Formats: sequence, C-alpha cells, structure tokens
Amino acid sequence: MERAHAGRTGEGGELLVTTVAVVGAGMSGLIAARELRRRGIDVLVLESADRPGGRMRAETSVLGSRLDLGGQWVGHGHHRFEALAAELGTALFPMRTPARPDVVEGSRRIPAASPAVLTAGAVLLAWELRARRPAPAAWASRTVGARLRKVPGRRARRLLDVLVSVTSTADLDRYSMHAFAEAIRYQGGLATMMATSGGAQDKLIVEGAGTLTERLAAEPGARVLTGRRVTRIRRDDDGVTLDTASGIVQAARAIVTVPPPVAAGIAHDPPLPASRTALERNTYMGSVHKAVAVYERPFWRARRKHAEFMVLDRPGSAVFDTTPPGGPGHLCFLVAGPEARELDRLDTGSRRRALLRPLAPHLGPEVLAPADWHEKAWHLDEHVGGGYAALASPGSTDGYFPVSSRPIGTLHWAGTETADEHAGYVEGAIASGERAAREVAESLSRATAGGSAADAT
Repeated sequence: MERAHAGRTGEGGELLVTTVAVVGAGMSGLIAARELRRRGIDVLVLESADRPGGRMRAETSVLGSRLDLGGQWVGHGHHRFEALAAELGTALFPMRTPARPDVVEGSRRIPAASPAVLTAGAVLLAWELRARRPAPAAWASRTVGARLRKVPGRRARRLLDVLVSVTSTADLDRYSMHAFAEAIRYQGGLATMMATSGGAQDKLIVEGAGTLTERLAAEPGARVLTGRRVTRIRRDDDGVTLDTASGIVQAARAIVTVPPPVAAGIAHDPPLPASRTALERNTYMGSVHKAVAVYERPFWRARRKHAEFMVLDRPGSAVFDTTPPGGPGHLCFLVAGPEARELDRLDTGSRRRALLRPLAPHLGPEVLAPADWHEKAWHLDEHVGGGYAALASPGSTDGYFPVSSRPIGTLHWAGTETADEHAGYVEGAIASGERAAREVAESLSRATAGGSAADAT
C-alpha cells in the first residue's frame, strides 16, 4: 500500500494522505492500526488528546511502582488481553481478594448476616434471576434509582446505590431498569460483573495496563498523531477526508473508535443515517473518579487478610488492594455517579481525606498518610467523556451492548461498545479493533479486485 505522505493544503494547513485513518488512539484504535500494519496496509492514527491510551492511563508513583488510573483489570476469560500483555512483555498477578468485601459505614463494619446486607443480596438475586429473561419494555422508562427507593431499609438502599453506581458509573436516575437488566444478561450475570477473583476484576498487570497502549503506540512503524481532533468527516465512493485543527487527512477508509457520545462531536458530510445519529444522541458517558493511594508497604496485611471495602459513607466508594508483588502498597478507590462529580468541588487534599478517612477505623491511622496519591476524574476528560463505557438514556434502547458497528460506505466503527462479547472492557476494545481491521482489509481487497467502496456497506 502507498505510504502516508504530507503536503500543504490551500488554506496553509497540513495535508496527510494514507490508506486508512483511525480516529482515536485508545486500545481499540491502536489494535486496529497494528493489525492493518501487519497486513501491509498504511495507517495513520489521529488522537485529540496529548497522549495515546484513551480510557487507559498508567502512571509511575514516587516509589517507582506503576499504577493505573484508567482501565486495568484483566477479567476471567479475557484471553486477548492476557495474550497481549504477555506479547508486550508485561506480567500478570492475581488480585488479593476476600470472598466478599467488608461493608463499612463510619467505624462500623456491617455483618454479612445483617438485615441490610441480606436485603441487598435478595434484591440483587431477584434482579439476576429476572435478567435471565428479556426485560419488559416498560422498564426502558423506569430508572434504577426509582426502583432502589422502593427497597426497604436505608442501609440496604445505600449499599445497592454504591454497588450499582460503581459497577456502571451511571447516574441511577438516568439508568433504566431495562438497560441494567440487559447489561446483567449480556455480561453473564451480576456475579461476573461485580466479582474480583474469577470475575471481571480477576488479575492486574505489574507494569500497569496503560503500559500496553504506550508500547503499542511506540511500536516500529506506528504512526500516532496526538493533538489531532477530528472535527468533520467527508466521505464518498473514493474514500474519506478528515478535517482536523492542524489540516486535512485523506484516506481510502476510516475507522472511528471513540465512544458514541464523543463521536457525536464529529460532523459528517453527507449526514449519517438516522440510526447512527440516534445512537450518538441517546447515549452518555458515566461519571467516575478513580484514585490510588501508594504506601511504603501494604501495612494492612500484617493485621488482616484483606483491604477490600464497600464504603457507605459519602462519598460512597469501592476500595481494592491492588498492591503489586513485592509492593509497595496500593489502595484503589472508585467513586461513581453524582458523588464522583461532588468530589470535583474539593481540592486535592480534601478529596484525599474524604476517601481515606472512612478507612482509618478499619485499617488504622497509617492509611491517612500515603507516600503518594494519584487521581483522575474521567468525566472531566473532554477526550473520553467519562467511563467506563457509553450508557443508554432512559426511554431508549440505543447504546445496548453491542452497539452497531455496521460500516457506512467508506466509514467503519470500533470501540469496546461494539464488541460481540466483553463490551465495556479492555478485552472488548481489543476484539473490536481486530474485527474492524479485518473488515477494512477485506473492503480494500474487494475494491482492489474491481469492487467499489459501496461494497463495504
């Protein structure tokens, strides 16, 4: 295939010509580009942010450990993710996790046999059983928040609120029971969605999952341009033209990998079909604040078996021991929904105290003095929009997994939301990138053999 080359546009901006342009340098975009390069197809990745990675981001602590502020867990059965980690020279380690997390409120640990925990468990089981059948259509306009308000017991309601919020990142008054039930069914049950060992949070990567996207972007032959927000895509039977702030990119095909609500910021000529615009209009990105406290050592392990909590105090959080083998100690915090946005009003020190203070009665005062603190509010990231994946607005079924990836002429779609399995996870992002690369390669092959770009539809 012809090598990408640069020229000048009539307006003074840069003109780049390539065979395939990929919009978004998250995991799905980087995998799609890599697969196309391996087939000898020239490809250029355009990323609006100043770094590759998308919803994955690794940082290095002051103690030299690597930690993830974005997607990090290798779930049970995520074979593509495991294989990629091994190929790129990183090591996996299992989560150190109990049979169930401690539920705490203030200085009190809520017993597993308490009315609150038993009620919450019964509600979850009922939802699990109901989700095995297609959800009633009326549930599309009934929200999880409204359903929770009918659960007896303040503490049971609060536990369910924190659990579902952290699992989905949704505002529960903007998350329909229909969407939640379909997510449970798609993901193979609540136990899989919420579990650590043997579930969706099974393993971690010593070097950080975000290291994988860094290494993919740095591979020989990879062409990843950051700071290149795509504002318009013009398509015809011959290919696509992508407008960016820095100039124009011309390609035979394009793959858009950013989430549907973020892709809504891209104009199209001719306009997209109504089904695609509805998908972008009727979905939104959830809110999530992630933080990692780093300690010289995992001091809590000398006193107790684990440091995994569901914290019912405000802000409600899920806490995980993500300490790598040999240390240092890592505690990971997830706060989601409206309470994640409430943290935005605080300064860094106040946010740190708000998240660490509830653990002091259970882990000791040492938890209040980490050696390092890393945090990220993903809903404030304009390039991602939030986490972990796009959500359907109440009253709509647009955005249910997997979302449509049907090509539109010379335009193809990827992203974790489009994966046939494990959508919403890194595994799904990898699978979608591989699938989109195959589609594009086959489309180009048909065109070369005498077909037309219309064959891609």
